[in-house]
Amino acid sequence: MRAMARFRRDGIWRLTATAFAAVLVLAACGGDDEGVPVDGDDAENGADEGGGQGGTLIAAISGEPDQFDPHNTSAYASFQVLENVYDTLVVPDAEGEFQPSLATDWTTSEDGLTWTFNLRDDVVFHDGKEFTADDVLYSFNRIIDNEMANAYRFASVEEITAEDPQTVVITLSEPTPALLDNIGGFKGTAIIPEGAADDLDLATEANGTGPFELGDPAASGVTLTAYEDYFDGAPSIDEVEFRYIGEATTALTSLETGEIHWTDNIPPQQVESLQGEDGVEVGVSPSVDYWYLALNQEVEPWDQVEARQAVAYGVDRQQVVDVAQFGAATVNQTAIPEDNFWYHDYAPFDHDPDQAADLLSSAGVEEGQELGLMVVQDTEGVQAAQAIEANLGDIGIDVTIEQEPDGTWLDRQAEGDFDAFMWSWLGNLDPFGFYHAQHHSEGGFNAQGYDNPEVDDLLGQAATETDQDARKGLYDQAAEMIVDDVSYLYLYNPDVVQAWADGLGGYEVRPDRAINFENVTLPE
Repeated sequence: MRAMARFRRDGIWRLTATAFAAVLVLAACGGDDEGVPVDGDDAENGADEGGGQGGTLIAAISGEPDQFDPHNTSAYASFQVLENVYDTLVVPDAEGEFQPSLATDWTTSEDGLTWTFNLRDDVVFHDGKEFTADDVLYSFNRIIDNEMANAYRFASVEEITAEDPQTVVITLSEPTPALLDNIGGFKGTAIIPEGAADDLDLATEANGTGPFELGDPAASGVTLTAYEDYFDGAPSIDEVEFRYIGEATTALTSLETGEIHWTDNIPPQQVESLQGEDGVEVGVSPSVDYWYLALNQEVEPWDQVEARQAVAYGVDRQQVVDVAQFGAATVNQTAIPEDNFWYHDYAPFDHDPDQAADLLSSAGVEEGQELGLMVVQDTEGVQAAQAIEANLGDIGIDVTIEQEPDGTWLDRQAEGDFDAFMWSWLGNLDPFGFYHAQHHSEGGFNAQGYDNPEVDDLLGQAATETDQDARKGLYDQAAEMIVDDVSYLYLYNPDVVQAWADGLGGYEVRPDRAINFENVTLPE
């Protein structure tokens, strides 16, 4: 019987949407506005209707949103939809630099403790209510007071006040270089109207300021309708229909036959051949994501660093990439990808089964040690887990792959009901987002139970250090300890791979996987 551990849960995995002061190279962005006909003849509901302005974009995503409350969900599938429904004060562009959104500009006091945001005065919510500073206060205080998924992002916030309807002041207890990322890196800190949680069932309803309005969710998908009064101009298309298609080959076939316009659910083994296929365009970009394995440090023998290090030596990361991604990823033993200012080149664990076996012996772990590896079903994690199962079998660890639906996976992770789990973090911008909540002993996402006072101290210093080079040095030191202790066993940084109908215009592939459809035009 596996031991069960509980941990302090201030939040759960951010499966979303982002490199602070980093420039990432994009490849293969949106198609030609002139376009060509899309194969297929489903004229009533298919992807061949439209042409230029207006029409319905049909997009296939692999997961089903668990809910549509931006402050309460942590599911990437939810944020794929909500990215088009809600706005934040600031927003990252495709290069990871923050730009105005609901805030027109902002200033910071000399001591770094007071941030003043000037707000747009031409924004209305989907129900016609005018946007003001009170909505910002309500949204942020709702997250903080209810200890919602992203409350940890406001840990240094002492007070949020409104000087007037168009000015918000955030007062901090300590300098917070990651503040813009914390309040605008993704839609988990979206602005909702004052009192919205009392007026609406936010799990199924929405009232945002974004370019599209949320329709009634259904089991098969949800349709968004263009918001004509969007402050940045009405969208180019009339609707976005999101379809939930979990099987990658089905999603790709739907694209090839013209039933859909866009998908990010593509079999990795078909990416290379798809790039030369008529009627389909493929976009590939380096991502700011990482995949990892975490061992429960409150369960024997994984409470011993030698046992965890044995697993780290036992896993062949390149084989994992080849099996799960067919090469569309970069092996990495730290979280932050190459070509990012915050990247640290540190890779102490070569694939060495002999070293792994010696460490298991020194930790008193016998041949046949069982390890349950929890993964979310119908994801690349399953293929990666199969490669890890074979690797660890070679060093005497018997892995059982436990495939769970998203909700069950999250529940078990929250309860500490696992030996090990594998998953990914998506869309981080600042190193605070890559490391702090996951590896600080009091971090809300530290499900593995990691506790290293030296790491706590380094992460605490780095969170408030305003000199960029000094800050990077602190995070580099912390990253090495995190890797050495195998708090996470980092595996790889995947590429962003998306595909769309030839002739779809105005779409851009982003490293943070944010999906924005307001400027898209359909094939003619």
